[in-house]
Amino acid sequence: MKVVIDSNRVIAALIKDSTTREILFDKNFDFAAPDYIKIEINTHKNMIIEKTSITENEFDILLSIVFERIDIIPQAEYDEFIVKFKNDIKDPNDVVYMAACAATKAEGIWTHDPHFIEQKKIKMFTNIDLIKLSDKNKLD
Repeated sequence: MKVVIDSNRVIAALIKDSTTREILFDKNFDFAAPDYIKIEINTHKNMIIEKTSITENEFDILLSIVFERIDIIPQAEYDEFIVKFKNDIKDPNDVVYMAACAATKAEGIWTHDPHFIEQKKIKMFTNIDLIKLSDKNKLD
């Protein structure tokens, strides 16, 4: 199942070995993200390093491992969809995730960002939703 991953889920996976990280490495899902995610993650790099007490080098290694699970979508592939969604969500940074979702024909966006609740065009998944979907796939 293809799912676009929001930066808040990647940041959560980087900060703590948790359910979020477990879902990120679940083979039932194929994750994608707009290339903009790299800018967002880099903006929070110092906070992540501080919270995790890891070195910059360890951060870079962990980030590269996480990004092995995420297909990074170049803006040229989702650019045409930005106009379609620009009025559907208040946070302009979230529009690129919706555009990437449409461009890749993903099932939805994995996020805990409350801004996504206000829009009705793209399905939103939380950790609980993906755990349930993964468990269902294990039973099938």
